[in-house]
Amino acid sequence: MLASPLGVLITIPALVAAVGLGILLVGRDATRTVSDEMARRLLTSNATSVRSDVAFALDQAEPVLEQLRALADPARPIDDALVRIHDLVVGRPGVAYASVSFPDGTFRGAYLADARVEVQESKLAAAGTDVRRYTVASGALVPLRRETTDYDPRQRGFYRLAVTTGARAWTAPYTFFATHETGITCTEPVYDGPARASGDPAALRAVLTVDFDVGALSQYVARPALDQARSLVYTRDGTVLAYPAADRLALPGTDRLLRAADLHDPALDALLAAPPPTALELPELAASDGHYLAAVAPIGGRRAGVVVPLDWYVATLVPTRALLGPTHAMERKSALASAGALAIAVGLAIVLAWNLVRMRRQVARSRAEARSAEARARELGSYRLVARLGAGGMGEVWRAEHRLLARSAAIKLIRPEALHDPGSVDEIHERFRREAQTLASMRSRHTIEIYDYGVTELGVFYYVMELLDGLDLESLVLRHGPQPAERVIPLLIQACASLAEAHDAGLLHRDIKPPNLFVCRAADEVDVLKLLDFGIVQTVAEPAPAARPAPAGAIAGTPKLTQIGAMLGTPGFMAPEQILGMPLDGRADLYALGCCAWWLLTGAELFPRDAADARLLHRHIYEPIPRLRDAMRGGCPPALEAAIAACLAKDAADRPADARVLATRLRAIALPADAAWSAADAVAWWRDYQPAPAAAATASEVQVIMPGRTDLRPVAATSEDAIAKTVASPPPTRG
Repeated sequence: MLASPLGVLITIPALVAAVGLGILLVGRDATRTVSDEMARRLLTSNATSVRSDVAFALDQAEPVLEQLRALADPARPIDDALVRIHDLVVGRPGVAYASVSFPDGTFRGAYLADARVEVQESKLAAAGTDVRRYTVASGALVPLRRETTDYDPRQRGFYRLAVTTGARAWTAPYTFFATHETGITCTEPVYDGPARASGDPAALRAVLTVDFDVGALSQYVARPALDQARSLVYTRDGTVLAYPAADRLALPGTDRLLRAADLHDPALDALLAAPPPTALELPELAASDGHYLAAVAPIGGRRAGVVVPLDWYVATLVPTRALLGPTHAMERKSALASAGALAIAVGLAIVLAWNLVRMRRQVARSRAEARSAEARARELGSYRLVARLGAGGMGEVWRAEHRLLARSAAIKLIRPEALHDPGSVDEIHERFRREAQTLASMRSRHTIEIYDYGVTELGVFYYVMELLDGLDLESLVLRHGPQPAERVIPLLIQACASLAEAHDAGLLHRDIKPPNLFVCRAADEVDVLKLLDFGIVQTVAEPAPAARPAPAGAIAGTPKLTQIGAMLGTPGFMAPEQILGMPLDGRADLYALGCCAWWLLTGAELFPRDAADARLLHRHIYEPIPRLRDAMRGGCPPALEAAIAACLAKDAADRPADARVLATRLRAIALPADAAWSAADAVAWWRDYQPAPAAAATASEVQVIMPGRTDLRPVAATSEDAIAKTVASPPPTRG
């Protein structure tokens, strides 16, 4: 009966309708439960994050006050004092003002003004307070305007609190003098002798402050976790310290605190009506405009060494309709899908009853679609080549993007067709495997980090590494000339950190040279050195492999990618024992590092290259090194010259015992106070540095690199920390 056309026409739609209704009911409950749990997790995470942000912002008061203490001298020149206070405020999220007030009414401070930091000095005069405002450009004051006000810092609450307590303290929320915005202040008195709680004016030297106003804190914490969500910081009595709607915060012309009633937010009114929490809570609030889900947590503890009142809270609010809106939409779509499925079932029943052959064809099409979906799923783990960063005798380095994560990375490729000797495929594979596994085992921040490794179905060897923003030391000297000793010393110390880790693991790099030392910037750090290319790494216990004769011209220059079949190393940067094929240890890498230091300081190699590499190798074995100071244009600290000469000793026993000993020796070098390369010089250099544009891939070159056989992919070192180190813009000159 079921096999009859009438049975098929009745049974199949009935089954589909029953299954669809059951799935709809179960899915609705599951979706609502999952949505609620997800929303609670997101709200909890956001409230915790905002609480951490506010705590971080408030904790900045302590280091700022410590540095302001050195400026609590009325005799200090105004240019020096205001520039230093300006530098303390720049780059500190949440901080709105930093100031030094003196007992005679003199006031010096730096404050946020729109998108820049301005400074001011005010002095009491007969006609009022004379205020002079400046901005800072290139380390110097630039006058902005001069005005007269009635401001006297000694009459402000923060000053009276500091004098009364005689120690560091936090003020209650109050309104600032010029902006009338609600804020809080961490204040601290400075005395000529021991602190006097009595506030003896003869002992008081100055009062220091760090201010946090509503506008600055709001910009720092306004990061809602969900659509229509908002975060705020408030006190138990309803004073608002941070709120995301910055355009609704200003109260010009009045010294009244910003209260919750001023925001006209029903959700906030409902929040304040509920009992204050003692720990992180997730209450449901009934407001006049609907229901809300909230995450509320207290902010307390010690901030800047002082106990913060426990009646400060952080909250994140989101309308319930915003949470259940997607759920209701999904329910409507599910109902439509069920109705569609029922209609399809009726159609299929008719088709089955009339023609079973068509059903077989439909099944075949479904299987083809499944295979297509499986193929697309495999592509989600692949990389797309974007621009060529460099090329050598046997390989290429490309900037690439992960198709699923949208993460930029650098990919090193070896194509079979680019090999000089097709029979060396196994050797290349072994070198790639060795280099990938070596890099994956390294944890030093001064060693290039690897994410992935494999072989494509077309036989292309590749590994994926972090993308760096900078240039190698060879390009640095060729483009910008020899570098000052004050810059070279920190670069050498960073290289020692990477080598020390490798040597501790029993690994020798054997190819230390300027192209394999990469100086870059990472976030707000500059002159960060990375050690690259562990392709010919060797363990200390491993005998050096016999090098095959190099093809003509294979080592005439300093290749970006060391070639297979050539001498294992680069002639201009090889230790004598490495040239002679003797057993090696970490001191061979220190010899090569000394050659790199020579290149950085002089702009030339230790021994000039002749037409024959044999003559160059002979010089490294037998010729004494020249005097470094004679080869340099500028001066060189004698201790640095002695350290480099020790690295370049012919006998390994005369060199530093290991990389850490060399780093300690370099750190001990005394540099003059007026060093030619300061931290400000480094920041300015990198601000002006623009990398050479990478060659964009042509239409024929753009391709997808995806793994082939999984047994050839022994390394997969992807992590959130590794992803955080990738640099997306601007395009670097090399990976």
